[in-house]
Amino acid sequence: MKLNPYLAFDGRCRDAFEFYERTLGGRLSFIQTFGESPMASTMPAEAHDRVMHATLQIGDQVLQGADAPPGQFTAPAGFCVATHFDDVAEGERVFSALAQNGTVQMPFQPTFWAKGFGMLIDQFGTPWIVNAGQGTGG
Repeated sequence: MKLNPYLAFDGRCRDAFEFYERTLGGRLSFIQTFGESPMASTMPAEAHDRVMHATLQIGDQVLQGADAPPGQFTAPAGFCVATHFDDVAEGERVFSALAQNGTVQMPFQPTFWAKGFGMLIDQFGTPWIVNAGQGTGG
């Protein structure tokens, strides 16, 4: 079994996944809008440009997401996407990029469990934790 985050957006999934592709160094391996799908005829015209499904491949990990149909989006709550980096500089780079136009909840800094740790909500409303240089317990 594999587990991976599946993120929900309110019309900004494409922008978010293109940003995550650049920031995380992944490859957007699939993206399809409602209008490009077999469901197009059952969806309102204003939903056709919304992303029905996106997959970002990052090494052997996957981040997926979609836009909610119009009027059905619920803001994320009760979770975050946790990242773990061996290299502290790379963790700090990713944290800084994700924090652009977002809200930093805890600045990237050393902690008792990691050489670098920070928490933020990015410009797309996705909550993130960035761990870097953690010991064996991280």
